Amino acid sequence: MKKKAFISGPILGMENDQAYRDRIREICVKLGFEVIDPWRRERVLYKGDEQCWWSTVPVSGFVQRDLDDAEKCDVMIVYLPKLSAGACMELFYAKRKGKKVIVVSEMECLSPWIVVHSDVILKRFEELEDALRQIK
Repeated sequence: MKKKAFISGPILGMENDQAYRDRIREICVKLGFEVIDPWRRERVLYKGDEQCWWSTVPVSGFVQRDLDDAEKCDVMIVYLPKLSAGACMELFYAKRKGKKVIVVSEMECLSPWIVVHSDVILKRFEELEDALRQIK
């Protein structure tokens, strides 16, 4: 059975800049992972010009779907070019559920909360393939 990789990262304020997900997906598929990407399901909800869009959707269902996806994964790959409440909550949840967590971030000073709940912290996507090979 294929291992599953969950792609997590900021969306709010980056609705039109989600190309990082394609890059992560390519690496995962190359290594034989099945990819779980909530953006593919949820992107219809995001409109970069709409303030507080989440007040128009059932938020508990929205969050629960992401948590359910996190339950199904073997590894969560979290891209953090900036802090993201959703990505940090997903990271925390996944680690608490015993999942492997890989963070990709160039930020100099990651929160101790992120550091403690990560198995691997990378600075560049170029390092991701090797890190995933260690998990396989």
